[in-house]
Amino acid sequence: MFGEFLNIIFKSIKLDRSLYKDNKNFGEAAIYFAGLIMILDGVAGAVAANTVVKTAIGVSGLTAIITWFVWAILIYVIGVKLFPDKDTKIPFKKVLTAVGFAHAPGLIRFFAVTPELMIPIIFLTQFWIFAGLIISTKQILNLKSNMKSFGIVFLSFLIIVFLSISFVMSRMDAMPISQVS
Repeated sequence: MFGEFLNIIFKSIKLDRSLYKDNKNFGEAAIYFAGLIMILDGVAGAVAANTVVKTAIGVSGLTAIITWFVWAILIYVIGVKLFPDKDTKIPFKKVLTAVGFAHAPGLIRFFAVTPELMIPIIFLTQFWIFAGLIISTKQILNLKSNMKSFGIVFLSFLIIVFLSISFVMSRMDAMPISQVS
């Protein structure tokens, strides 16, 4: 079982599209593997950030799980409900699993052990994850076009950025610095 988990991680890191086409990778344990990858991705991000600023590892793991669900919901709604191809018939669980698998390159953030390595590794892994999301979206939704897959992932990304900025901006009034006159 651990070998199967490592195989999924390595295929994801290699951006191997066969990972998403082979139904054996979406068996009973797949959702747990995807969740574990997401939690480890969050912890790896916290470890990388701790080289510069103290970050709560538990909060990072929880944030990764929330992010996982948000990505999957947006990709599912945009790719399956709003703009499906004629062969796009897929359960949400498979989208959720694929999004989790696509985040495996984030585990490389564990190697950002110095402040000098943090920013390059975070940027590299973020683009790598984005590429993994595009590949996984194309494969699991049976899309004909790479551009359509890119569009679904990019639109999901823009919505996440908008929601994140809105959340942060709504919290700005509650910060002590906003009361300084």
